[in-house]
Order: sequence, then C-alpha cells, then structure tokens
Amino acid sequence: MWHRRTLASQILVGVLAILVVTIALGGVLYVALTGRSLDAQYESRAVDIAAAVAQIPDIRAAVTHPDPGHVVQGLASRVQRSTGADYVVVTDRAGVRYSHPNPALIGQRLEEPVAALDGRTHAGIDRGSLGRSANGKAPIFGPAGTVTGQVSVGILERNVASQLRHQALLITAYSALMLALGVAASWLLARAIKRVTFGLELSEIASLLQEREAMLHGIREGVLGVDAKGRVNLINNEARRLLRITDPATGRHLDELVPGGRLRDLLAGTVAGTDQVVLTEDYLLVVNRMPVQLGGREVGYVVTVRDRTELEALIRELHAVTGLTAALRAQEHEFANRLHVIAGLLELAGPDEAARYLAEISQTSLASGERLRARIAPPAIAALLQAKVTIAAEQDVRLLIDDSSHLDQPSLDPQALITIIGNLINNAVDAVAGQPAPRQVTVHISDEDGEVHISVTDTGPGVPPEAVDDIFEDGYSTKTPRGQMRRGIGLALIRRLVHRAGGSITVSPGPGARFEVRFPIPDSATAALAVSTSESLR
Repeated sequence: MWHRRTLASQILVGVLAILVVTIALGGVLYVALTGRSLDAQYESRAVDIAAAVAQIPDIRAAVTHPDPGHVVQGLASRVQRSTGADYVVVTDRAGVRYSHPNPALIGQRLEEPVAALDGRTHAGIDRGSLGRSANGKAPIFGPAGTVTGQVSVGILERNVASQLRHQALLITAYSALMLALGVAASWLLARAIKRVTFGLELSEIASLLQEREAMLHGIREGVLGVDAKGRVNLINNEARRLLRITDPATGRHLDELVPGGRLRDLLAGTVAGTDQVVLTEDYLLVVNRMPVQLGGREVGYVVTVRDRTELEALIRELHAVTGLTAALRAQEHEFANRLHVIAGLLELAGPDEAARYLAEISQTSLASGERLRARIAPPAIAALLQAKVTIAAEQDVRLLIDDSSHLDQPSLDPQALITIIGNLINNAVDAVAGQPAPRQVTVHISDEDGEVHISVTDTGPGVPPEAVDDIFEDGYSTKTPRGQMRRGIGLALIRRLVHRAGGSITVSPGPGARFEVRFPIPDSATAALAVSTSESLR
C-alpha cells in the first residue's frame, strides 16, 4: 500500500513522521533537562536564603538562648513571605524546631539528623512533612564559632512544576509551529520534485530506469553520454567493447579512458561531422556525436559508435570482385577483337596468316604472364598484379611492373601484401585516370637485405605538400564516397598494417606521387598475426 501512494503523500507522511519523532524526543529531553535545571536553581536559591537567615544576629542569639517570645518564628515568617519560600525552619543542634509553617510542630524534634553540624551548607530534594521540596540547609554559628543550630529553607515542588508547565506549553507551541512548517515544506518539496520528474511517480521512475538500462545494454550499438565538462555519465556494454574500456568509466573524463588520437577527437567533438569513420587497432568504427540541450542550454552530448568492420570488409571484397569482373570483361572484349581478327584473316588471307597471328599473340600473353610469375613467387600477388594491369588498361592507364621487381618469398603471407599493394595501385590509377598523357603507374616490389620494399609511382598531380601528413589519417580523402563504401580508409589501413609489421611508409609530394613501403620479412608467428589483422581490417 505504501508503494501505491502518490509521491506527495509519501513525502508528507515521511516528513511528518520524522518531525513528530524528533520533536517528541526533543521535548521529552528538554523537559527532563529543564526539570533538573529548575531543581538545581531552586536548591541554590534555598541555600542562599538559608545562609542569609543563619547570619541574622537575632536568629543566632535566639538559638543560643531559650526563645520564649518566639522571636525566631516571627523572623522566619517574614523571611518566608519576602523570599517566596514555602518554609523556613530553624532548629538547634539537637534538631528541636524554633520555627515552622505549622505552629504545632514548633518545639518538636526533626525526624532526620541535623545535617549542618559539619559547618557546611547542604542542598537537595527533601520529602518532609510539607511534601517534596527543593531544600537548602545552612549552619548557625555561635559566638565561639561552633555550630549551634541549623536553618532549613524549602521551596515546594508545586512551584517548580508550575514553571515547568509554562516551559512545556512553550515547547508544545513551538512543536506545533514546526509541524505546520514541515507540512508546508513537504508539500512544496513534493511539488518541486513532481515538476522535475515531469509528474512521474516513484514506481514509474523506477520502471523507466529499468527499461532504460535494458535498452541501453541490449542494443548492438555503442552509446556514451558525456556532460558539458567531458565526463562520462553513462556507457553501455557495446561501447566498452568497441572502445576497449574495462575500468569504471562513470564520472571520469574522456582523456582518462581513450588514448589520444582521432578517435578521442571525434568523441570530444574536436573533429565535427556525421558518420565519421575511425580505424582502431581492432575495429572500423562509425562515430556520431549529437549535443543534448535542456532549456536552450547545452548540457552535454550523446555519442553513438557503430562497428562497421565486417560490413566494410564485405563491401571492399565486393568491390574487389567487381574489379575482377571488370578485368574479365576487358579481357573478353580483347579476346573478342582478336577472334574477329582471326576470322577476317581466315577469310581474306588464309589459314597460314591466321596461324602466324595466333602464335604471335599467344607468345606475347604467355611471355608476359610467365615473366611476372618468374619474378613474383607468391601466386596470389602475381595474379593481383596481372588483374590490376588489365583493369588499369581499361581506364586508359598503363600499369608497368618494374623489370627489377622480384619477390622470392613463397612462404610470405600474401594477405597484408595484397591489401597494401592493391590499395596503393588503386589510388595511383584513380589519380592518373582522366589526366593528360602520359598516364602511367609503375610498381616495384623486391625483397632484399631481410626486408620487403614496395614502391608505387604515378604521373598524376601528386600529393600537396601540406597534405603529406594528413593523407594517412582515418577518414581523410579527396574523393567522393562510392556507394556505401567509406573513403579515407585505404591509406590509414596501409599505415596500420605496415607499423604492425615494424616497417615504415613514406610519400613524396607531387607532381607525380611516390609511395614507398618497407618492412622486415616476418617470421611464421608474425605472419600468422598479419593474416588475422588483414582479414579483420581489410
């Protein structure tokens, strides 16, 4: 039933319960302390009155000698009336009363021993014949300095209780005022909370929180919530996986969680734009950053991170297949032309001329393929170069494999080389296609002195000097996007693969760009690593 109450009623009941318990305990404690304080005050007052009476000469003389005229009773009565005491009792050393509010007790002995015989004053609560009282006792000294009697002054409890009741009424009035203020404050607090929570009850807020957590950690897209100061407020499991964050992230700054580089620049908003591509050690990510505004004021931003590694790999493989298809189509067109030539020779010049033409083109094609395979041992690399020659020719670009090229490492893993060589040739062919003649791309591949050397040179406009350092950054490209395939990945991927292999890549600015790659020939373990890397990132 408590959980079904509204937020306002829960706050009201809770505040009232706290106030009632607190005020009740405080009131009880205050009354107890006030009672003790009043008792102490009245005891001190009684002692002072008793000490003053004990110094009256007539009292001292009357106690020393008999008092047939009841001098002491008259003096005690006047003191009692003037000070407000309830009784002033004067006794001798033996405890015989010389004064008392009840005249019948004058001349009778006290029930308790005379306490002031030790020459000191005494204070305490007395339960005498007149009732409970705050009592003070003072000794009466004779001419010789000896104790000759005692003055006992009492203030009955009704006086203390009367003042205590007055204090209790004040406490009650104050408590009632505090309760009223507490009710008003709880009502205002409930209204403020309802306004902040958009009128939602606690159960609804809890349900929304559970749904948010389920959705946040259930989607296959990384999500980060960052405040205006760059501190992470929320992060889901997918974002942790893609950004490789294992430590607690909530409340920490992005600089503490993500190493410096383009990825952190994208997350922090230093680099703007939608669907920005960034290449990490393991993934190809697409990052979007959207600001969050509240009341016209920017309070932070939300970053989404998508894993496009597999999709991008499929798109690039499809593009490679498309390139091979184009190469086959170009070869088909060339073979069709040759068949037309052969048919014409058979019809016009005879079989001998057609046979000579067949022998000539067969030797030329076979010789070109045999020379390439003789210099490039890995068959996959040789096939790639042969296909690239055909594709470049279709774009009216001459692709030359330098005669000094040689790659005598048949066990060398071809995957990283295919990625590096293929991307460099594609960029070079795109750079010279459509340019004035000569349109030529020259490729040199060699392995010597324990390292692999790859150079690709073109006759295009080259790389601007100011862009030499930027072309290897993720997402940097001067080309327009080709369908769903992301631009600005090829050179960044090449640099990542070369650096992982312990090598280097350099570029010479134009006119005519020249890319050079050098990396040591890997052992079997490093080659296996290169396979997994190129497969996941190519």
